[in-house]
Amino acid sequence: MAGRLKGKIALVTGGASGIGASTARIFAREGAKVVVTDVQDALGEKAAKEIGGTYLRQDTTDEKQWARTIEAVLAKHGRLDVLMNNAGVFMGATIEDTTLELWNRVLAVNLTGVMLGCKHAVGAMKNNPGGPRGSIVNVSSITGFIGLAGGAAYTASKGGVRMLTKSVAVHCARTYKNIRCNSLHPGAIDTPMNQAAFDASGDPEGMRAFFASVQPIGRMATSDEMGECALFLASDESSFVTGTELVADGGWLAASGPL
Repeated sequence: MAGRLKGKIALVTGGASGIGASTARIFAREGAKVVVTDVQDALGEKAAKEIGGTYLRQDTTDEKQWARTIEAVLAKHGRLDVLMNNAGVFMGATIEDTTLELWNRVLAVNLTGVMLGCKHAVGAMKNNPGGPRGSIVNVSSITGFIGLAGGAAYTASKGGVRMLTKSVAVHCARTYKNIRCNSLHPGAIDTPMNQAAFDASGDPEGMRAFFASVQPIGRMATSDEMGECALFLASDESSFVTGTELVADGGWLAASGPL
């Protein structure tokens, strides 16, 4: 079914590569006008140009930049229908090796940035022409459910995103009815961010093989597969879905695989 986001305005953070770029492309394919934000300017501009969208530089940890981004979207399009809170970082460290600097950086991008996105998106969506309406998709992880020994800060941030999503969803349901918020929980995905983590491990092929093996489906997912999941949550097909988790992990959690 084509045109699932026809006439909608979508903002995708971290849209220069990986899941963000795939989601932006899929949203555009389904009729949305897409605004891509990132701090990787060359990649971001390329991603936006390929889909006929708009690129804005944005550090999602900065509230002033969030305000400017939303203002720019509203000035150009007059409304905001979809926010994909995708920007994130991975910095691996056990709790014993986690410095305060690393902790603060990961939490700033992965959790505070998502909080700011939700805050400012709701502020725009409640004033949409025709009344409050919109969908927020927050990218969490299966580490929002189970612990990653080598990623204490990352696990904490993704667990925080999962629960923040529920708080936002309940508030919006009770106050505005038609503004929804859900979280997407990928397993191991073949993205530049994960490849960088594999490379840093010293055994990239071994790490890739491990993460493929712990998912019962027997492979890592593509970023396009995550984009299709985000499309469902963004579209009106999920109009009665809010405050919940869409787990896309190839059966990892169902099998209780180790992390």
